[in-house]
Amino acid sequence: MTYQHEECLRVGHVAPDFIATAVVNQQFKTIKLSDFRGQYVILFFYPLDFTFVCPTEVTAFSDRYGEFSDLGCEVLGISVDSEFSHLAWIQTERKLGGVGDLNYPLVSDLKKEISTAYNVLDPDAGVALRGLFIIDQDGVIQHATVNNLSFGRSVDETLRVLQAVQHVQSHPEEVCPVGWQPGEQTMIPDPVKSKDFFANAAN
Repeated sequence: MTYQHEECLRVGHVAPDFIATAVVNQQFKTIKLSDFRGQYVILFFYPLDFTFVCPTEVTAFSDRYGEFSDLGCEVLGISVDSEFSHLAWIQTERKLGGVGDLNYPLVSDLKKEISTAYNVLDPDAGVALRGLFIIDQDGVIQHATVNNLSFGRSVDETLRVLQAVQHVQSHPEEVCPVGWQPGEQTMIPDPVKSKDFFANAAN
């Protein structure tokens, strides 16, 4: 496994590339993040297979995968487990704490190199925190969140932010205000033109 580490990783930086083994359709496959250039990518880290909050997140992203795919976005889940653990978890029914068949790859970060590169490794627990990164078509990180271990993330909010990222990238003269949803009014970041938005918001 290799990766490109960038100091002080933050939004606006190129996402660290990596080569790793993933489970795809119950098969082992070597993937590279750079293979997905030209697509958006949701890269989300979770602590461990066969735990409690983790399967709720992993299955929720799989159940909503079609919505991400429709937006030209791939989803990649990743933890410090081996590919063998990933496969066993996928082959375990949801009602028994497994995740069943998934619509996206689960990536193995057994050496903890990728979670280190993305600054989400908890050195005390030895697992990744719940980091989530939205990476654009050019491989640039546009959004990053990190939850602590005991509470999960929102698929709805991830989709909303992805749609906001895509909107401002296709309409670079606009910005999206708080809670923006597709179809709602955006704002022109100009002292005069922004008054149209504020006038409407005040009504």
